[in-house]
Amino acid sequence: MTVISSHKDTEALTLTIVAEFSATVERLWQVWEDPRQLERWWGPPTYPATFDSHDFVPGGKAAYYMTGPDGSTSRGWWKFTAINPPTHLEFDDGFADANGDPVDEMGITHGVVTLEAVDGRTRMTTVSSFESLDQLEKMVAMGMEEGIKEAMGQIDAVLERTSV
Repeated sequence: MTVISSHKDTEALTLTIVAEFSATVERLWQVWEDPRQLERWWGPPTYPATFDSHDFVPGGKAAYYMTGPDGSTSRGWWKFTAINPPTHLEFDDGFADANGDPVDEMGITHGVVTLEAVDGRTRMTTVSSFESLDQLEKMVAMGMEEGIKEAMGQIDAVLERTSV
């Protein structure tokens, strides 16, 4: 399995997922940078993502939706707050309505992704920070932790399919 650990910290209000891949840091960076590659892994296998926009620059935004097995869609958005290729990116993350406008009731999470070379592989550490313990618990109850782990489990196939 690609994911080697996950840790929910209720005091720090974070969820940390660590995964390792047989690819260079630069190659793994591309699965975030290229929306077509991102679509092939963002979201669990039964909820694939489609990115309507992906302006991968600091201050840029991304809009996407995930389609469930029954055809229903769930929308989300990102605002990139820091991008330091090829090792670090940060973004605010939230839910959106059918028009793609932010929905406030679930709050905003902040994601920090770090890529580092480790023993000929690349380790990706993703830390999601929450506004409150209530938000963290709701998101985990909705399946966020398992969904991210399933989604990251698809990255190896993306790396094999599109090599540099």
